[in-house]
This record gives sequence, structure tokens and C-alpha cells, in this order.
Amino acid sequence: MSLTSGTRIGPYEILSPLGAGGMGEVYRARDTKLKRDVAIKVLPEAFARDPNRVARFQREAEVLATLNHPNIAAVYGFEEAAGVSGIVLELVEGATLAERLEGLRAEGSGLEIDDAIEIAVQIAEALEAAHARGIVHRDLKPANIKITPAGKVKVLDFGLAKLTQDAPTDDVQTLMATTQAGMLLGTAAYMAPEQANGGPTDARSDIFSFGVVLYEALSGRRAFGGDSVLDTLNAVVHREPASLESPASGIVKRCLEKQPSQRFPTMADVKTALLKVREQRSERSQASPSIAVLPFANMSRDADDEYFSDGLAEEIINALAQMPGLKVIARTSAFAFKGKNEDIRKIADTLGVTTVLEGSVRRAGTRLRVTAQLIQASDGTHLWSQRYDREMSDIFAVQDEIAAAIAGALQLKLSPAPERRMPTLPAYEAYLQYRSYQWKFTPEAAQRSKECLERALALDPDFALPYVGLADYHLALAAVGAIRSDEAMPRARELAQRALALDPDLPDAHAMLGIIAGHYDYDRAEAERRFRLATAREPLSPHLREWYAGFWLFSTGRAEEARQQMARVIEEDPLCQMWHYMSALVLQGLGLNDEALALDRMAVELDPQFWLGWMQLGLGYAVCGRHAEALPCAETAYAAAPWSPYTIGVMAGACANAGRTEEAEPLLARLHADSYGGPLGLCLYSLCRGEIDQAAEWAVKTADQRFTGVITLVFRAHGPLLRNSAAWPALMKTLNLS
Repeated sequence: MSLTSGTRIGPYEILSPLGAGGMGEVYRARDTKLKRDVAIKVLPEAFARDPNRVARFQREAEVLATLNHPNIAAVYGFEEAAGVSGIVLELVEGATLAERLEGLRAEGSGLEIDDAIEIAVQIAEALEAAHARGIVHRDLKPANIKITPAGKVKVLDFGLAKLTQDAPTDDVQTLMATTQAGMLLGTAAYMAPEQANGGPTDARSDIFSFGVVLYEALSGRRAFGGDSVLDTLNAVVHREPASLESPASGIVKRCLEKQPSQRFPTMADVKTALLKVREQRSERSQASPSIAVLPFANMSRDADDEYFSDGLAEEIINALAQMPGLKVIARTSAFAFKGKNEDIRKIADTLGVTTVLEGSVRRAGTRLRVTAQLIQASDGTHLWSQRYDREMSDIFAVQDEIAAAIAGALQLKLSPAPERRMPTLPAYEAYLQYRSYQWKFTPEAAQRSKECLERALALDPDFALPYVGLADYHLALAAVGAIRSDEAMPRARELAQRALALDPDLPDAHAMLGIIAGHYDYDRAEAERRFRLATAREPLSPHLREWYAGFWLFSTGRAEEARQQMARVIEEDPLCQMWHYMSALVLQGLGLNDEALALDRMAVELDPQFWLGWMQLGLGYAVCGRHAEALPCAETAYAAAPWSPYTIGVMAGACANAGRTEEAEPLLARLHADSYGGPLGLCLYSLCRGEIDQAAEWAVKTADQRFTGVITLVFRAHGPLLRNSAAWPALMKTLNLS
């Protein structure tokens, strides 16, 4: 029963297909009442008129509705309309475990052991919860396990689930009929032997299937296979899989015992065994410690002092980042918890750290009181705490003392930071105010950050960092089309050079000059020289590492290296929307469109006001032919930034694809009338429309104008599409790329 875009099932509007199997077809749909996207599973046409199939389908929804667990996709309802029955489900973004393993299978490897164990623990928790309700899945396989971009596992498709005889004695017992003896249901390669023989099944059957999945996750190969379904079933019943070299091999072996009585008794026992392996690995590996520095609470009477308390925490982050072997979460992610009063253990779990530093600041005249405490995330105990009562002029010494004390508590060596001139305190305070606006990505915040930087320089003209901040301000405006590159980039160059005149080793200033050389001058040799200087000394800040990954590695065709660097950026700063957006561009350039879209969705989930993310999401959907999904994303982006050629071009393309030509035409007229940003907008419009030759021609015109974003957003991100166009050689020549 193939449904077309626009079909309505109750309040749900079908957007696009997501997948299909023997027991149902799944679509992305829009909940027009609650304004959210959902998944809807409908019966295949062959089953839709079978009352028994429809009844089983409805019982599936009822069974799923009894499960409330973070690792199981939630059920929102059951809808029937115009002869179509649909289960309304939570829309789970991300890739399936099968998709993850497909890329590794060609290399003859599976997941890293720690990654596999983490995924397995979450699967075990989902099945444990289902079994506690007396529900057996009976079709567990990698294709029914999704992993979100944030690493959360969701077990899907309980379409073959049944109730065991010892299910809780409540209404759930009546929801599903017992499968007839001898009926063979499931996927051959993942069935338990008793299931393959058509015999009775229980929770231990899921344990066998779990063992098959874990075997495949660890090895990259299937435990059982054959040239036919019959051969595969014979292997499941009679053969042992090839030996597995892994710390979890004992768990897998016990799960795969042919006799149910010899397997783990329950999924809780499986989970306990997995957790023990994880704990042993953690103890043996002596993993490097990690820390998140939360924004310090402002205890001063003046609310405007908040920027100062925030800045103090950030400077401590910068100092801790100099410690070899210490993972330090960047400001953006750590400050995402500001004012939320979250449990320390939850914060640590979200950010992936072992320790958390929190504190407070109180200012009174020229006096300053700082309190700080280092907390062990696993049990909430204090590893160290201290109070500092000082004069304001001692603030830099306080920062260093706190960092040194933390190094002692964690038994680490604090590497000395490069010797740099300390700014005057008023200039430093103005710079801290700039940092409080830097990451908000709104026009108002950009203007305020510029004012703060200019004030810092007026107070201390020899303070190097504000010059780089102003250069970054001009780069950002040029990259989104707010000002012309030939106005912004020469000014950014002057500012970066001024910073280097004051501090010749400042990495960010060298990187800025590398960006200008590569993306404005098209001078690859100078760009490489500058980025070598910028990255000569680890550790790099997430911002600097992102510049290196996007503006150098990705732009010069080293996409896989860029992907690895961006993965590290997200590890150190997991809640920054910009990093997910840039990572999505890299993945798109590698041809991984679905993974790129998942990261773009994560970016706008982290910040619903992030119009760049909405623009890229709309463009990505349009390029993939998912026009119903592209249009609302384009509308959101255009509403937030109607001045940008990016949003104008994508909005025009989305409207044209939706048949709304009367809305597309004035947008196209604006682009044709704009001699500077117009070519970029028309390039994106052509990409949305699938007009690849025209897109490449407009890209050449954009490159001629030295538009700052053309290399990363167009040439590299959409290279898989554009490289077969007639204009591709001219584009490469213009950009001085190979």
C-alpha cells in the first residue's frame, strides 16, 4: 500500500517513505496538530484487507503502548482512515546498526569493542523492559536497531512480538493472540533454534537473537549464513559460528547455546555480564580523566557581573586544556546547562566526562570571592574544594591556582601555557563580555560582540585576542552573505596581522590568515603554511580544530581526515550546533547523505533558531528528492534570514519543487538582480531543482566573486553531484583546486 506525499491519515500528513518490510511499510509524516514529524507504520496492501492481519496490527500498537522505555521507540497512537490503518510512532533519526555495520563489513571488521558494548547494553535494557511486561520481540536484528546521532539506541519493530504465558496479569495479556504452533515468523539469520523449528518461544529466544546481533557487531560478519533460507535455518539449528576473538566472546557464546536452558536465564543477567566487561576494560585501560567546567554562579548584587563569572569559568577551561591527557569539554557544551539546575551525574553522562567543576563568584568593589569544587561524577563526592578571597587585580592568578589545584586532584601535570602579555583588567572584562555573545549566532549578538571587542581594544590597544575576534566577526558575515567578501576579508586580514604583530605565536591568528589565503586569495601554499603554524602545538581548541578540519582539510579534498577531526570536535563540544552543521557538510561531501541529514537535524534540535542548519536541511532534503520535507525547513530558514542568498535560493527551489511558482518567481528575480550574492543563491536553487549543469555554472560565477562559502558549501559538499557537469573543470581552475 504505497502512500504518496500529501496523503492524510487522520491528522497526519504523509511526507515520504522511510522503509518497508514483510510486516509493514513505514513513512515519515507530519502531525498537523502538534506540529512535529512522526513515523507511521501501515500494513502492506496484501494484508490490509485481511481482518486477522489488521487485528494483529492493532494488537501490536496496543502492546507497544504498554512499553515506556528510553531505548524503545514510543507509540503515539493508532489511526484508521480511508481503509488505511497506521501505528503512529516516535520518529527516530539516525542510522540502523545494519547500516553502521555495512560500511565496516567491506573492511572485514566490526565496531570498536567499547562502542559495541555500549550499544549492546542499551539493547539489553530495552529487551529487559519488554520481557518484564511479558513481551518477546522475536525479530531482533541490526535493521531493527537504530542509533541516533547522540548515540542513543532505539529498538524498533515489535511487529512479531508475542506475550509469554507468565506475562503480568493485567489487560496487556489480552492484547496479542498466541502464535499458532508450527508457524515460522522472523528473520532466518537471527532466529533462535527453537524459533527456526517452529517451536514455542520465550525471552530466551530473544537472548539468542541478541547474541547473534552482538556477534555481528563485534566481528562485522554474520554468525549464521547460507545460500538459501533453508541453509541458513540449518546453520542456526545445527552449526556453531566461527570463533570470536573479543573480551565479550564468553557472553556471545552463552547467548548462542542451542538449548534455551543453557543460555543466560534473563536479559538482566546478560546486561550484568556486559557491564562487568565494560567495568573491567575501564579499569585496565586507565582512561584519561575528563572534565566539564560549568558556568560559575554569579553571586554579586549586579546582574551584569554574570559575564565576568562566565568568563572566569571559560578561562579555567582554557587553562585546563593545556594539560596533556585531560579531555576538557568546550565552553559551548558546558554552558548549555547554565541555569538548569541539572543533576551533576546527568550532566557528566551527557557530556561524557568523569569530573565536573562548579563554583561561584561574588564581587564587591575591588574585592573578589571565588569558590570552586571538583566533583567526581560517578558518586557525587568532592575531590577538591577551595575559596579564594582576593583583589580584582589578582584574577589571573586565581585562574591559574584553580587550574593547578585541579591538576593536583587529578594527578596530572599542568603544562605551562605560552608566555603572553596580560591585558589590562577593564579590557579583559570587555573581552569576556564578547565571549558571552560569541556563540549565540543572532544578528543582535553579533553586533554586541563587535561592540565589546572594540571597547576592549579602546581600553588596551596591545591586547591581541580582540583583533582575532573582530577578524572572525568579519569572516562570519562574509560567509553568510551579510557583507561582500572583498570588503570583509581584506579587513579580516589586517586585523589578524595586527594580532600577530602583538603575539607572533597566536594560533588563531595564523589560522585566520590561512582561511583568508585559501578561501579569498585561493593561495593553497600560503594557506597550508599558515595552518601548519596554527596547529603546531596541541591541544587545539574545538573552534581552531573546526577551522582546520573545514577550511583546510575538507576544502582541499581530505574529507576523511576532516571527518575524523570533526568527530573529535564534537566529542569535546557535543552540544554546539555549528559543529554538527559543519560535520554534516563533510559527510555530504563523502556521499553519506542520510548521515549528513541526521547531523543537520541534530543541529536544529540543539538550537531551533539556527537558520543555517534549517537552510542546509532544506537543501539536503531537496537534493535527495524529499521535497515535502524540504519546504518547511526552507520556510523556517528564510523567515529567520530573508536577506541571505542562501535562504533565498533554497526557498525559491523548495517553492518551485512544491509547485508554488508564484512564490518562487519574485525570489528568483531578487537573485538575478543581485550581482554579488545572486550567483550563489541561483546555484543553490539549481541544486534544489536537480539542474546540475546550471548549478555548476552559477558556482563558477560565485567563485569568480570569491564568495567565502563557495568551497565548503558548494564545491566540496556537493562535489559528488557537480563533478560530472561540463563546468566542473572551470570551477576547479577558478578555485585553484585539484
